[in-house]
Amino acid sequence: MSGFDRRTALMAAAGLAAMPGLAGAQVTASDEIIDLWPGTPPGGTGARIVRRVEDQAKPGGKPDRFVTGIDRPVLVVRRPARPNGAAMLVVPGGGYGFLSYDNEGTSQADWLNARGITAFILLYRLPGEGWARREDVPLQDAQRAMRVIREKAVQLAVAKDRIGVLGFSAGGHLAGSLATRHGEQVYDPVDAADRESARPDLAALLYPVVSLDAPFTHGGSRDNLLGEGANAALRRQRSVELRVDARTPPLFLVHATDDGLVPPANSIALFQAMEAAKRPVALHIFEDGGHGFGTRLPRTMQASAWPDLFATFAAKHRLIPA
Repeated sequence: MSGFDRRTALMAAAGLAAMPGLAGAQVTASDEIIDLWPGTPPGGTGARIVRRVEDQAKPGGKPDRFVTGIDRPVLVVRRPARPNGAAMLVVPGGGYGFLSYDNEGTSQADWLNARGITAFILLYRLPGEGWARREDVPLQDAQRAMRVIREKAVQLAVAKDRIGVLGFSAGGHLAGSLATRHGEQVYDPVDAADRESARPDLAALLYPVVSLDAPFTHGGSRDNLLGEGANAALRRQRSVELRVDARTPPLFLVHATDDGLVPPANSIALFQAMEAAKRPVALHIFEDGGHGFGTRLPRTMQASAWPDLFATFAAKHRLIPA
């Protein structure tokens, strides 16, 4: 691919860390950056990982950067003007091959902030970039992110019992994995933060990849996470709908009928698993919206309604004030 910017973006604002996890992307002085790991993340092999940012934006269009080469995962903190104590871990998609940083990251932080919710954009490691136990790498970062947010809750001005996760496409698979596998040990504890719970208080999954074994799976996400030719046991172990249990938090699911990439059957399977386990769940399948719509659809398209529906769901489950 062409158009990559290999420069490293650093931030020297007083009291804030440098931007190790997102090179070549714009970072404003108001951003706070939190490193997830005190040293080399789990599974380091010494492989050379090169930061790359590809600008997908059309002339005059909104920012749309794709990020790869994430050697040091971070949280990008976006605070609202009037915080209400709620927080969301935002997990961009990209088929486990890149991160859609703007469409499913910064754009999401904007509308969350407008509702008083502090946003933490997760720049997680990509499994095919040379890490050992590749299938565990994204979940390691997601679990660690939830624990770090809780451990720093006082200084971040968020409530430890009002932290959700919002994921898109393959990021929806990761958010769903966090919701269903939060108690599974996928890395060795490294400090006091790992005494905190990794369980989100609710999860919102947008056009998510759910099953890695069913005929309606997204093959690219499956292969990028597990490697090509993964056996049936591994595919089933990483299928979100098969991991629902009594500790799975409330789920909010959104899909579009005309999604030509990740079929709505993924969300339907997870909805059915939640119903069978008698867990709180809401499912919205819209007639139009396609895939990867984020919050950028015109109001004439039905799937554009999902953020308001989420706000109602979040209030019902006490994440935000009613």
